Amino acid sequence: MRNVTDHIVEGESANRQLTISVLDKPGQGGANHIHRIEGLDISKNAAYEACPDEQPGNYDGPQDAAWIIFQNGPIREFGVNGVTQDALAAIVIDRIRSFQSGPFNCEANERALECFCHGLHHFQTRTRERIVRGVEGTNRK
Repeated sequence: MRNVTDHIVEGESANRQLTISVLDKPGQGGANHIHRIEGLDISKNAAYEACPDEQPGNYDGPQDAAWIIFQNGPIREFGVNGVTQDALAAIVIDRIRSFQSGPFNCEANERALECFCHGLHHFQTRTRERIVRGVEGTNRK
């Protein structure tokens, strides 16, 4: 197991309260697939309470961690078994756009939004090129 600390800003950053752990060994492509974020209490999140139908099933364990499980292996071979970085980027983009249309819009958010959109564009370009070459969803280049 190793920890990711790129989210921490020096000083009194609130992000210091979150611990991100990588739990598995790198897979076929060299990336890890299971990340755990600890140090949160989702029971205190008003949005979580506002959507009771969307809460995790009958999970009665601690509500102090979130898991991100990434796609592991080619989709054609293993099916969709995790989230992609493309999907996570789209979530972050949607969230920043929402902040930018609300009372917390700012230049820093606008620049970050541009970077995330640029990154997602490159992921999508790669996918389109793989579709054209007939290798999308496989371990072939």
